[in-house]
Amino acid sequence: MAAQLNKFQSKIHMAEHVSDEDKLYRYKGILYPTIMCPEDHLKALETFDAREDDVMLVAYPKCGFNWMVGVLRKIIAESTGIKTESKAPPLIEFLGPDVLKLTDQSPSPRFLGTHMHPDNIPTTFYTKKTKMLVVFRNPKDTLVSFYHFCNNNPVLPSVQSWESFYSQFMSGEVAWGSYFDHALAWEKRMNDHNVMIVTYEGLKQDLSEGIRQISSFYGYPLTEAQVQQITEESSFKAMKESAANSHGTIGSAIFRKGEVGDWKNHFTPEQSREMDEAFAKHLAGTKLGEKLDYQRYCQ
Repeated sequence: MAAQLNKFQSKIHMAEHVSDEDKLYRYKGILYPTIMCPEDHLKALETFDAREDDVMLVAYPKCGFNWMVGVLRKIIAESTGIKTESKAPPLIEFLGPDVLKLTDQSPSPRFLGTHMHPDNIPTTFYTKKTKMLVVFRNPKDTLVSFYHFCNNNPVLPSVQSWESFYSQFMSGEVAWGSYFDHALAWEKRMNDHNVMIVTYEGLKQDLSEGIRQISSFYGYPLTEAQVQQITEESSFKAMKESAANSHGTIGSAIFRKGEVGDWKNHFTPEQSREMDEAFAKHLAGTKLGEKLDYQRYCQ
């Protein structure tokens, strides 16, 4: 695990010497970070063997993935006594062929995660009926967080301006592809018993209840005292304060504000209307659209 972390950190340093033009490449029509998940990583995933008892966390970038990594690690540790601490994020697309072989030999439960589109997640996660927790966030705040993340993360191209990044996000020309493509694909899986979809906003509103539901979903029983302890240790403020220890040099970029409604400080009225129209076009009348409670958080 230490070797994996060192490799992760060295790639971040390596990215500082790569031109912005070379930091993204296209695989099966979707853009990915060249340094962190090159083509051999994604090809190796096509034969990855998932397990029924894997703990799988999925989120489009900047929807609360790293926050939930911390929460899930605490749930597993409190319920089983098994600690899965690591400064390297458990994104399977970052692992590569050699580390995936080691992962194949790792004892259960394995804690894994991805930002990948659900259609590109290794098929064995579906055939083995692995339980997957999927985190979504309203698209306006997701866009703002993604914008700042790109400006503070050497692995991704620095953005020319807010306007240019807004256009790239709306057209899906960003790392890991279109937000709305991800949302529509998960909408089709809303009734899958092995999929649990939660929202960033809902977790911010009542984290304790979110922890109860998540631990129940994975079959990790917790006492109420444990729920409250995890809640206190998992506030965004607490996570941000320990980010350097939990995520190394990139911690400050990962945990920025964690606020709901920060989009109001960035969007022009015209951009806001355009996003409203896009949401209505893609997600109006869907179960996921209803769960996102767009009117409450984005208008």
